[in-house]
Amino acid sequence: MTTGSGYTGQQEPGDGGNDYNAQSFLVNQILSRVNTATLVRVLSCTNDGGLSPVGLVDVQPLVNQVDGAGNGKPSGALHNLPYCRIQGGADAIIIDPKPGDIGIAVFASRDISKVKNTKAQANPGSWARFSMSDGLYIGGVLNGTPVQYVQFTGSGINVVSPSKITCTAPSIEMDASEKFAVNSANIVLNGPVQQGAGSNSGNVSMGGTLNVTGTVTGAGIGLSTHVHSDPQGGTTGAPV
Repeated sequence: MTTGSGYTGQQEPGDGGNDYNAQSFLVNQILSRVNTATLVRVLSCTNDGGLSPVGLVDVQPLVNQVDGAGNGKPSGALHNLPYCRIQGGADAIIIDPKPGDIGIAVFASRDISKVKNTKAQANPGSWARFSMSDGLYIGGVLNGTPVQYVQFTGSGINVVSPSKITCTAPSIEMDASEKFAVNSANIVLNGPVQQGAGSNSGNVSMGGTLNVTGTVTGAGIGLSTHVHSDPQGGTTGAPV
């Protein structure tokens, strides 16, 4: 409301009507200094998707501060907020926040600065309570349509990338009880190929031409090097 001095505040005419209203106004003013959670936009991130420990983000709160006259004022940027990663021990899904992402910032009830620096149990760094400087970033709200993703649907799981998918391990095994299909304009196998082992072993059928630069061997006999016995004695030459 507007006071006799021409200043505006957040007190309403009825707030001074009795002791209860006055105390309620006082409590509300104190509670307004308690930060709980808000929406923020990522300004920068210390990591960019590489293999590294969890990093920190700088964020901008998206809900403005408002004075007694209803004028909005943007909050200052919040720096070095730890962000959330799905991780258990040495196992993790690495998806680092990117500038422009919208997410949730939650604020600790006590100063977490010492724990952030030491990654160990510690006393609060100060007497601060519910301060925006003690924020934690949880990403993934109000964002756009992804281009690279893992999608879970009623009919199965889709893994989509516009560039490349790489699987790296000493041993990779894929089990398909009905069909394993590879649809590609170009299939390259860099390494020896073994067929016929396992519970689903069987024959190989190819609908096109098979071009082999080395030797094709069947039942121990080389296709390009074998010879035949000659009824007149001796053997024939190799195929030409």
